[in-house]
Amino acid sequence: MVRVAVLGAGPTGVEAALAVQHRGWDATLYEQGPRVAQHVRDWGHVRLFTPWSMSVPPSRVAALPRPDACPTGAELADHLDRLAGGLDDVRLSTRVELVAREGLLKSEEIGSEERGRRPFRLLVTGPDGQERFETADVVLDCTGTYGNPNPTGAGGIPALGERGLADMVVRGIPQVDASWADRQVLLVGAGNSAQTVARDLAAVGARVVWAVRRDAPTWGAVEGDPLPDRVALVASSRALAAGQAPGVELVTGVSVEAFRREGERVAVTLTGGREVVVDVVVSMTGAVGDASLFRQLQVHQCYATEGPMALAATLLGSEGGDCLAQVSAGVDALRNPEPRFFVLGSKSYGRNNTFLLRIGWEQVQEVLDALAAELVPA
Repeated sequence: MVRVAVLGAGPTGVEAALAVQHRGWDATLYEQGPRVAQHVRDWGHVRLFTPWSMSVPPSRVAALPRPDACPTGAELADHLDRLAGGLDDVRLSTRVELVAREGLLKSEEIGSEERGRRPFRLLVTGPDGQERFETADVVLDCTGTYGNPNPTGAGGIPALGERGLADMVVRGIPQVDASWADRQVLLVGAGNSAQTVARDLAAVGARVVWAVRRDAPTWGAVEGDPLPDRVALVASSRALAAGQAPGVELVTGVSVEAFRREGERVAVTLTGGREVVVDVVVSMTGAVGDASLFRQLQVHQCYATEGPMALAATLLGSEGGDCLAQVSAGVDALRNPEPRFFVLGSKSYGRNNTFLLRIGWEQVQEVLDALAAELVPA
Protein backbone atom coordinates (compact mmCIF):
# COMPACT_ATOMS: atom_id res chain seq x y z
CA MET A 1 0.00 0.00 0.00
CA VAL A 2 1.37 3.42 -0.98
CA ARG A 3 1.28 5.72 2.05
CA VAL A 4 0.77 9.39 1.16
CA ALA A 5 1.00 12.23 3.66
CA VAL A 6 -0.91 15.33 2.54
CA LEU A 7 0.03 18.42 4.52
CA GLY A 8 -2.64 21.12 4.77
CA ALA A 9 -6.42 20.72 4.47
CA GLY A 10 -7.05 23.68 2.19
CA PRO A 11 -8.52 23.56 -1.35
CA THR A 12 -5.54 21.75 -2.86
CA GLY A 13 -4.89 19.49 0.13
CA VAL A 14 -8.45 18.19 0.40
CA GLU A 15 -8.63 17.44 -3.31
CA ALA A 16 -5.22 15.76 -3.15
CA ALA A 17 -6.25 13.48 -0.28
CA LEU A 18 -9.48 12.55 -2.03
CA ALA A 19 -7.62 11.77 -5.26
CA VAL A 20 -5.06 9.66 -3.39
CA GLN A 21 -7.80 7.68 -1.65
CA HIS A 22 -9.69 7.26 -4.92
CA ARG A 23 -6.64 5.48 -6.33
CA GLY A 24 -6.76 2.99 -3.47
CA TRP A 25 -3.73 4.39 -1.68
CA ASP A 26 -3.45 5.26 2.00
CA ALA A 27 -4.03 9.02 2.43
CA THR A 28 -3.42 10.87 5.69
CA LEU A 29 -4.48 14.52 5.67
CA TYR A 30 -2.82 16.73 8.29
CA GLU A 31 -4.35 20.08 9.30
CA GLN A 32 -2.82 22.23 12.02
CA GLY A 33 -6.09 24.09 12.59
CA PRO A 34 -9.08 22.73 14.52
CA ARG A 35 -11.20 22.52 11.36
CA VAL A 36 -10.70 21.68 7.72
CA ALA A 37 -9.67 24.72 5.66
CA GLN A 38 -8.90 26.73 8.80
CA HIS A 39 -6.95 29.42 6.94
CA VAL A 40 -9.82 29.84 4.48
CA ARG A 41 -12.13 30.33 7.47
CA ASP A 42 -9.83 33.06 8.73
CA TRP A 43 -11.00 35.20 5.80
CA GLY A 44 -14.42 33.60 5.65
CA HIS A 45 -16.24 36.95 5.53
CA VAL A 46 -14.57 37.83 2.20
CA ARG A 47 -16.27 36.95 -1.09
CA LEU A 48 -14.13 35.41 -3.84
CA PHE A 49 -13.85 37.11 -7.23
CA THR A 50 -14.32 33.78 -8.94
CA PRO A 51 -17.65 31.88 -9.07
CA TRP A 52 -18.16 28.35 -7.77
CA SER A 53 -17.57 27.05 -11.31
CA MET A 54 -13.98 28.29 -11.05
CA SER A 55 -13.53 27.54 -7.34
CA VAL A 56 -14.16 23.78 -7.38
CA PRO A 57 -13.06 21.08 -9.86
CA PRO A 58 -15.31 20.67 -12.93
CA SER A 59 -16.51 17.27 -11.70
CA ARG A 60 -18.14 18.94 -8.68
CA VAL A 61 -19.84 21.87 -10.44
CA ALA A 62 -22.98 19.97 -11.48
CA ALA A 63 -23.88 19.30 -7.83
CA LEU A 64 -23.83 22.98 -6.91
CA PRO A 65 -27.15 24.89 -6.76
CA ARG A 66 -25.69 28.19 -8.07
CA PRO A 67 -22.42 27.53 -9.94
CA ASP A 68 -22.25 31.12 -11.23
CA ALA A 69 -22.42 32.69 -7.75
CA CYS A 70 -19.21 33.79 -6.04
CA PRO A 71 -18.81 32.03 -2.66
CA THR A 72 -17.47 33.56 0.51
CA GLY A 73 -14.44 32.02 2.16
CA ALA A 74 -16.74 30.49 4.79
CA GLU A 75 -18.92 28.88 2.13
CA LEU A 76 -15.87 27.45 0.38
CA ALA A 77 -14.51 26.15 3.70
CA ASP A 78 -17.84 24.47 4.51
CA HIS A 79 -17.77 22.82 1.08
CA LEU A 80 -14.26 21.49 1.73
CA ASP A 81 -15.34 20.28 5.16
CA ARG A 82 -18.15 18.24 3.62
CA LEU A 83 -15.75 16.73 1.07
CA ALA A 84 -13.25 15.84 3.78
CA GLY A 85 -16.00 13.83 5.47
CA GLY A 86 -15.37 11.20 2.80
CA LEU A 87 -11.76 10.71 3.85
CA ASP A 88 -10.62 7.84 6.04
CA ASP A 89 -7.84 9.64 7.92
CA VAL A 90 -7.99 13.39 8.71
CA ARG A 91 -5.79 14.64 11.55
CA LEU A 92 -7.07 18.01 12.83
CA SER A 93 -5.15 20.22 15.28
CA THR A 94 -2.11 18.28 14.13
CA ARG A 95 0.99 20.06 12.92
CA VAL A 96 3.73 18.48 10.83
CA GLU A 97 6.81 20.22 12.19
CA LEU A 98 9.53 18.77 9.96
CA VAL A 99 9.98 16.23 7.19
CA ALA A 100 13.17 14.20 6.66
CA ARG A 101 14.32 10.89 5.15
CA GLU A 102 14.55 7.90 7.44
CA GLY A 103 18.18 7.51 8.53
CA LEU A 104 19.58 10.13 6.15
CA LEU A 105 20.84 13.68 6.45
CA LYS A 106 20.10 16.30 3.82
CA SER A 107 23.66 16.04 2.51
CA GLU A 108 23.69 12.25 2.10
CA GLU A 109 22.82 10.04 -0.89
CA ILE A 110 22.60 13.00 -3.25
CA GLY A 111 20.84 11.93 -6.43
CA SER A 112 21.06 8.26 -5.50
CA GLU A 113 18.42 5.56 -5.81
CA GLU A 114 18.99 4.66 -2.16
CA ARG A 115 17.54 7.99 -1.05
CA GLY A 116 14.30 7.24 -2.87
CA ARG A 117 14.05 3.83 -1.21
CA ARG A 118 13.96 5.32 2.29
CA PRO A 119 10.56 6.36 3.71
CA PHE A 120 9.89 9.91 4.82
CA ARG A 121 10.06 10.58 8.56
CA LEU A 122 7.61 13.20 9.85
CA LEU A 123 7.86 14.94 13.20
CA VAL A 124 4.24 15.56 14.18
CA THR A 125 2.65 17.41 17.10
CA GLY A 126 -0.86 16.15 17.86
CA PRO A 127 -3.85 17.87 19.45
CA ASP A 128 -2.65 16.66 22.86
CA GLY A 129 0.59 18.61 22.39
CA GLN A 130 2.63 15.40 22.27
CA GLU A 131 5.26 14.84 19.60
CA ARG A 132 5.57 11.63 17.62
CA PHE A 133 7.16 10.27 14.45
CA GLU A 134 5.17 9.03 11.48
CA THR A 135 6.28 7.69 8.10
CA ALA A 136 5.13 7.99 4.50
CA ASP A 137 6.21 6.93 1.02
CA VAL A 138 5.07 10.20 -0.58
CA VAL A 139 4.68 13.69 0.86
CA LEU A 140 2.52 16.37 -0.78
CA ASP A 141 3.10 19.77 0.81
CA CYS A 142 -0.16 21.70 0.30
CA THR A 143 0.28 24.01 3.31
CA GLY A 144 -0.26 27.21 1.33
CA THR A 145 0.98 30.67 2.29
CA TYR A 146 -1.72 32.44 4.34
CA GLY A 147 -0.31 31.41 7.71
CA ASN A 148 3.12 32.85 6.96
CA PRO A 149 2.65 36.59 6.26
CA ASN A 150 5.51 38.82 5.19
CA PRO A 151 6.83 41.49 7.57
CA THR A 152 5.66 45.08 7.19
CA GLY A 153 9.05 46.78 6.93
CA ALA A 154 10.94 47.98 3.88
CA GLY A 155 12.89 45.38 1.93
CA GLY A 156 10.77 42.52 3.24
CA ILE A 157 12.30 42.53 6.73
CA PRO A 158 10.63 43.71 9.94
CA ALA A 159 10.64 47.44 10.58
CA LEU A 160 12.46 48.63 13.67
CA GLY A 161 10.32 47.71 16.68
CA GLU A 162 7.82 45.71 14.61
CA ARG A 163 8.48 42.36 16.26
CA GLY A 164 7.84 43.78 19.71
CA LEU A 165 4.47 45.26 18.74
CA ALA A 166 2.83 42.21 17.20
CA ASP A 167 -0.31 42.84 19.25
CA MET A 168 -0.90 46.10 17.37
CA VAL A 169 -0.49 44.68 13.84
CA VAL A 170 -3.32 42.85 12.04
CA ARG A 171 -1.93 40.51 9.36
CA GLY A 172 -5.12 38.87 8.13
CA ILE A 173 -8.07 40.51 6.38
CA PRO A 174 -10.12 41.90 9.28
CA GLN A 175 -13.88 41.73 9.45
CA VAL A 176 -14.62 45.44 9.47
CA ASP A 177 -17.71 46.60 11.36
CA ALA A 178 -18.94 49.89 12.82
CA SER A 179 -16.43 49.72 15.67
CA TRP A 180 -13.65 50.43 13.20
CA ALA A 181 -15.11 53.90 12.54
CA ASP A 182 -13.61 55.02 15.85
CA ARG A 183 -10.10 53.87 14.99
CA GLN A 184 -7.17 55.55 13.29
CA VAL A 185 -5.67 52.93 10.98
CA LEU A 186 -2.45 52.60 9.02
CA LEU A 187 -3.05 50.25 6.08
CA VAL A 188 0.04 48.92 4.30
CA GLY A 189 -0.05 47.23 0.89
CA ALA A 190 -1.71 47.61 -2.52
CA GLY A 191 -2.85 44.12 -3.53
CA ASN A 192 -6.39 42.76 -3.61
CA SER A 193 -6.38 42.10 0.14
CA ALA A 194 -5.29 45.65 0.95
CA GLN A 195 -7.85 47.06 -1.48
CA THR A 196 -10.58 44.99 0.17
CA VAL A 197 -9.63 46.36 3.58
CA ALA A 198 -9.47 49.94 2.26
CA ARG A 199 -12.92 49.63 0.69
CA ASP A 200 -14.43 48.19 3.88
CA LEU A 201 -12.79 50.80 6.13
CA ALA A 202 -13.98 53.63 3.89
CA ALA A 203 -17.52 52.21 4.00
CA VAL A 204 -17.68 52.56 7.80
CA GLY A 205 -16.05 56.00 7.83
CA ALA A 206 -12.73 54.97 9.41
CA ARG A 207 -9.76 57.32 9.41
CA VAL A 208 -7.11 55.65 7.29
CA VAL A 209 -3.60 56.40 6.13
CA TRP A 210 -3.01 54.01 3.25
CA ALA A 211 0.73 53.47 2.62
CA VAL A 212 1.70 52.00 -0.76
CA ARG A 213 5.25 51.23 -1.88
CA ARG A 214 4.84 52.04 -5.56
CA ASP A 215 4.63 55.61 -6.81
CA ALA A 216 1.78 54.85 -9.21
CA PRO A 217 -0.10 51.66 -8.25
CA THR A 218 -2.17 50.03 -10.98
CA TRP A 219 -4.41 48.18 -8.48
CA GLY A 220 -4.05 45.03 -10.60
CA ALA A 221 -6.43 46.26 -13.27
CA VAL A 222 -6.96 43.76 -16.11
CA GLU A 223 -8.11 44.91 -19.53
CA GLY A 224 -11.46 43.33 -20.39
CA ASP A 225 -11.62 41.72 -16.95
CA PRO A 226 -14.37 39.04 -16.94
CA LEU A 227 -14.70 39.10 -13.13
CA PRO A 228 -17.21 41.83 -12.14
CA ASP A 229 -16.28 41.85 -8.45
CA ARG A 230 -12.62 42.40 -9.27
CA VAL A 231 -13.54 45.22 -11.64
CA ALA A 232 -15.59 46.83 -8.86
CA LEU A 233 -12.73 46.54 -6.38
CA VAL A 234 -10.30 48.24 -8.76
CA ALA A 235 -12.86 51.02 -9.31
CA SER A 236 -13.23 51.54 -5.57
CA SER A 237 -9.44 51.78 -5.13
CA ARG A 238 -9.20 54.35 -7.91
CA ALA A 239 -11.95 56.35 -6.25
CA LEU A 240 -10.16 56.25 -2.89
CA ALA A 241 -6.91 57.26 -4.57
CA ALA A 242 -8.72 60.23 -6.08
CA GLY A 243 -9.77 61.40 -2.62
CA GLN A 244 -13.46 60.52 -2.89
CA ALA A 245 -13.53 59.24 0.71
CA PRO A 246 -12.46 62.07 3.02
CA GLY A 247 -11.33 59.74 5.77
CA VAL A 248 -8.83 57.87 3.55
CA GLU A 249 -5.45 59.39 2.71
CA LEU A 250 -3.37 57.52 0.12
CA VAL A 251 0.41 57.93 0.49
CA THR A 252 2.44 56.46 -2.37
CA GLY A 253 6.13 55.72 -2.79
CA VAL A 254 6.68 54.93 0.89
CA SER A 255 7.59 52.01 3.11
CA VAL A 256 7.46 51.46 6.85
CA GLU A 257 10.74 52.12 8.68
CA ALA A 258 9.94 51.91 12.40
CA PHE A 259 7.29 51.18 15.03
CA ARG A 260 7.20 52.76 18.46
CA ARG A 261 4.60 52.25 21.19
CA GLU A 262 2.98 55.48 22.31
CA GLY A 263 0.67 54.71 25.22
CA GLU A 264 -2.11 52.53 23.85
CA ARG A 265 -1.32 53.57 20.29
CA VAL A 266 1.57 52.98 17.90
CA ALA A 267 3.72 55.61 16.17
CA VAL A 268 4.87 54.48 12.73
CA THR A 269 7.68 56.16 10.80
CA LEU A 270 7.46 56.05 7.01
CA THR A 271 10.31 56.56 4.57
CA GLY A 272 10.95 60.26 4.20
CA GLY A 273 10.51 60.80 7.93
CA ARG A 274 6.75 61.19 8.21
CA GLU A 275 5.34 59.77 11.44
CA VAL A 276 1.73 58.71 11.89
CA VAL A 277 0.18 57.73 15.21
CA VAL A 278 -2.57 55.14 14.90
CA ASP A 279 -4.63 52.68 16.90
CA VAL A 280 -3.82 49.71 14.72
CA VAL A 281 -1.72 48.74 11.71
CA VAL A 282 -3.24 46.48 9.07
CA SER A 283 -0.35 44.88 7.20
CA MET A 284 -1.38 43.42 3.84
CA THR A 285 2.10 42.79 2.47
CA GLY A 286 1.50 39.29 1.17
CA ALA A 287 2.66 35.89 2.35
CA VAL A 288 4.99 33.11 1.26
CA GLY A 289 5.11 29.43 2.16
CA ASP A 290 7.14 28.20 5.11
CA ALA A 291 10.23 26.47 3.71
CA SER A 292 11.50 25.44 7.14
CA LEU A 293 9.16 22.44 6.97
CA PHE A 294 11.43 20.72 4.44
CA ARG A 295 14.82 22.16 5.33
CA GLN A 296 16.22 18.64 5.84
CA LEU A 297 15.18 17.55 2.34
CA GLN A 298 16.90 18.07 -0.99
CA VAL A 299 14.49 20.66 -2.35
CA HIS A 300 15.66 22.99 -5.13
CA GLN A 301 14.09 26.40 -4.56
CA CYS A 302 14.24 29.52 -6.70
CA TYR A 303 16.51 32.13 -5.14
CA ALA A 304 14.08 34.89 -6.08
CA THR A 305 10.56 33.50 -5.63
CA GLU A 306 11.14 30.56 -3.21
CA GLY A 307 9.03 28.26 -5.37
CA PRO A 308 10.30 24.93 -6.76
CA MET A 309 13.06 25.89 -9.18
CA ALA A 310 11.75 24.45 -12.43
CA LEU A 311 8.24 25.82 -11.89
CA ALA A 312 9.60 29.20 -10.81
CA ALA A 313 11.64 29.45 -14.01
CA THR A 314 8.53 28.72 -16.07
CA LEU A 315 6.47 31.31 -14.20
CA LEU A 316 9.16 33.98 -14.42
CA GLY A 317 9.41 33.37 -18.15
CA SER A 318 5.69 34.09 -18.58
CA GLU A 319 5.39 36.84 -15.98
CA GLY A 320 2.92 39.65 -16.51
CA GLY A 321 -0.30 37.81 -17.36
CA ASP A 322 -3.52 37.62 -15.42
CA CYS A 323 -4.08 34.62 -13.15
CA LEU A 324 -7.04 33.52 -15.30
CA ALA A 325 -4.61 32.82 -18.15
CA GLN A 326 -2.49 30.42 -16.07
CA VAL A 327 -1.96 26.85 -17.26
CA SER A 328 -0.27 24.04 -15.41
CA ALA A 329 3.43 23.68 -16.19
CA GLY A 330 3.33 19.87 -15.91
CA VAL A 331 4.72 17.37 -13.43
CA ASP A 332 8.37 17.83 -14.41
CA ALA A 333 8.19 21.46 -13.28
CA LEU A 334 7.05 20.23 -9.85
CA ARG A 335 9.76 17.64 -9.31
CA ASN A 336 12.53 18.17 -6.77
CA PRO A 337 15.84 16.39 -6.29
CA GLU A 338 14.05 14.79 -3.33
CA PRO A 339 12.15 11.79 -4.77
CA ARG A 340 8.38 11.78 -4.24
CA PHE A 341 8.25 15.07 -2.36
CA PHE A 342 6.09 17.71 -4.06
CA VAL A 343 5.08 21.25 -3.18
CA LEU A 344 1.59 21.84 -4.60
CA GLY A 345 -1.02 24.57 -4.58
CA SER A 346 -0.37 28.23 -3.81
CA LYS A 347 2.88 27.41 -2.00
CA SER A 348 4.32 26.07 -5.25
CA TYR A 349 4.06 29.57 -6.74
CA GLY A 350 6.30 31.06 -4.04
CA ARG A 351 6.17 34.85 -4.24
CA ASN A 352 4.34 34.78 -7.55
CA ASN A 353 0.76 35.94 -6.87
CA THR A 354 -0.97 34.62 -10.00
CA PHE A 355 -1.95 31.22 -8.57
CA LEU A 356 -5.43 30.00 -9.48
CA LEU A 357 -7.26 27.21 -7.64
CA ARG A 358 -7.63 25.27 -10.89
CA ILE A 359 -3.85 24.97 -11.10
CA GLY A 360 -3.75 23.13 -7.78
CA TRP A 361 -6.21 20.46 -8.91
CA GLU A 362 -4.30 19.99 -12.17
CA GLN A 363 -1.04 19.64 -10.26
CA VAL A 364 -2.59 16.93 -8.08
CA GLN A 365 -3.70 14.83 -11.04
CA GLU A 366 -0.39 15.22 -12.88
CA VAL A 367 1.64 14.22 -9.83
CA LEU A 368 -0.55 11.23 -8.96
CA ASP A 369 -0.47 10.00 -12.57
CA ALA A 370 3.32 10.16 -12.50
CA LEU A 371 3.50 8.41 -9.13
CA ALA A 372 1.16 5.65 -10.32
CA ALA A 373 3.46 4.93 -13.23
CA GLU A 374 6.44 4.84 -10.86
CA LEU A 375 5.09 3.02 -7.81
CA VAL A 376 2.33 0.68 -8.98
CA PRO A 377 3.40 -2.45 -10.92
CA ALA A 378 1.78 -2.84 -14.34
